[in-house]
Amino acid sequence: MKTSIRHLAPVFALALLLAPAHARAPADSAPAPLLTTVEQKLAEAPAGSRFGVLVTTLDGEVLLSIAPDQRFIPASNTKMFTTAIGYAQLPLLQQTAKGTGVRLETGGGATDVVLHGRGDPLLSSADDCKTDCLQTLADAVAAKTRTVRNIVGDDSWFPDERWSPGMSWNNIVSRYGTGTSALTLDDNELVVKLAPGALGAAPTIQTSGYYSIENRVTTVAGKEEAIEADRMPNSRVIRLTGTVGADVAPLTLRYGIDDPAHYAAWRLGELLEARGVKVDGAVEVRHRPLTATDDPKVRKGARVSLPAEPAMLAELPAPPLAENMVRVNKESQNLHSELMLRRVARHAGSGSVADGQAAVRQLMTQAGVAETSYDFSDGSGMSSYNRISPRAAVGLLSWISRQPWSMAWRDTLPIAGRDGTLQNRFKGTILEGKLFAKTGSLNASRALSGYLTTRSGRTLIFSVLANDMPDGTDSQATAAVDRALVVIAEAL
Repeated sequence: MKTSIRHLAPVFALALLLAPAHARAPADSAPAPLLTTVEQKLAEAPAGSRFGVLVTTLDGEVLLSIAPDQRFIPASNTKMFTTAIGYAQLPLLQQTAKGTGVRLETGGGATDVVLHGRGDPLLSSADDCKTDCLQTLADAVAAKTRTVRNIVGDDSWFPDERWSPGMSWNNIVSRYGTGTSALTLDDNELVVKLAPGALGAAPTIQTSGYYSIENRVTTVAGKEEAIEADRMPNSRVIRLTGTVGADVAPLTLRYGIDDPAHYAAWRLGELLEARGVKVDGAVEVRHRPLTATDDPKVRKGARVSLPAEPAMLAELPAPPLAENMVRVNKESQNLHSELMLRRVARHAGSGSVADGQAAVRQLMTQAGVAETSYDFSDGSGMSSYNRISPRAAVGLLSWISRQPWSMAWRDTLPIAGRDGTLQNRFKGTILEGKLFAKTGSLNASRALSGYLTTRSGRTLIFSVLANDMPDGTDSQATAAVDRALVVIAEAL
C-alpha cells in the first residue's frame, strides 16, 4: 500500500520499555531472564515506539505481560473481531444471505433495468469470470428485452455509509479505501494498466473509461517506479504524476471507486450494449440515506422495518461467507471485511455501522472482554479511531479457542513463513509454520495477535501491539517484534 496503509506486515504490541513500573507486568508473569531478553529485543525498535504484549496459555495463565491494558490502534487486527462474529453467527447469516439480483421496472412507457445489491463481495464482471458473474444477469435481461431506458444501481440493502468514522480521506483514492456498498463489483476497484514509453515521454495507459486519467507521468531511464495518484472524493478524474523507469515491466494499478452502485450499473450497461440491447437513458443510483433510526441507541431495542423487495427477473446464488472470511484474514481484504460487518448489522438491525458496533459489543460481552479495553468504528481496521488492548485481543482469542468453530476460524489466519500477510516473515525460525496470527498495519501502527507453538510443543495465545513508531521506521519495529516472539517461542 501507499503511505498511510500497509496491510503487509503485522507487528505485535509490546510495552514501552521506558514505561513506568506500574504499567509493566508483575514480576512473576514471566521468568526474569525471559522478560529482560524480550525487553532487550524490543529496545532495538526505533526510539519512541510504544509496545504492549500479553502471552498466555490456552487456559488463561499469564506467561509474559508488558502493558497489557494500554490501548493501541490495532489496524487490521480489527478483522479478527469482525470475522469472529461472522463465524459465531454463520449459520444464520448464510441462511439469510442473498446474491445480486436484477429486475425490469416499467413506467412512463419505458423499461428500466434495476440491479439490486445484497452485500455480495464476490460479484465479478471479469472476462474470465466463472461464478458470481454480472454477465449472467446481463444475459437474463438481454433474453427478455432488446431496448431499455435507464440502468439503475440499487444498494439500499444497507444504508449509505460508504466510509466509516475515522477513515482518512487521503486513503479513499487507493484500493484500500474504496467505498463500501451493498452493490459491490470487481472489489470496487478501477484497474489501470500502464507501460513505460520512450525516454521523456508519457507511459501508455489502458483502462475501462469509467474514470478519466490525467497522465502526467514521465518515462525515465532505469528500473525505478515512483507514481502517485491523486483524486478528490466523489470525482471521476485521477491525476497520475511522477516517473516510471523505461526498464520497468508493465504495471497493473488499482484505485478505489467512491460510488460502487453507480459503477456496477455503468458496467451492466456496457454488458447489455455488447449483447445488442439498446440503452436509451442514463446510469442512475438508489441509495438508502442514513437516518437516526439506523442507530440502535436511538431505536432503543426496537426492530427495524425494512421494505420488501419486488420479485427479481434473475438472481445469483448467495456468496459462500465462510470461504470469503479466509480471504479477509489471509489477505487482510478491507472491503470484504466491511461487508461482513454490514451483513451482521443487517441481521441485527438495519445494516448500519452502528448496528455492527452493537453486535460486536454483544459478542465481546459474551467473551468476557471488558468494554473499556476496545473501541471499534469500522470492520476492517482502516479507522484511526479503533483501539484495543493486548488483553482484549487475547480475551477474544481465548474465547474463540473454546468455540466449536475455533479450528475453522484459525485456518483463516495467515501462517508464519507460509502464506497470506505472514508469507515472508519468520522464515528459517522456530516459528515458521507454527505461528497463526492476524497482522495489522497503518501509519505508525503494527499489530500481530494469534496462536503460536513453542519449542516445547505448547500452544500459546499472544497479542503484540506497536504504535508511535517514527515515520519510515515501521519495518525496523516489525523486525524487533519478530525477534522478541522467536525468543518467547524458544524459551517457553
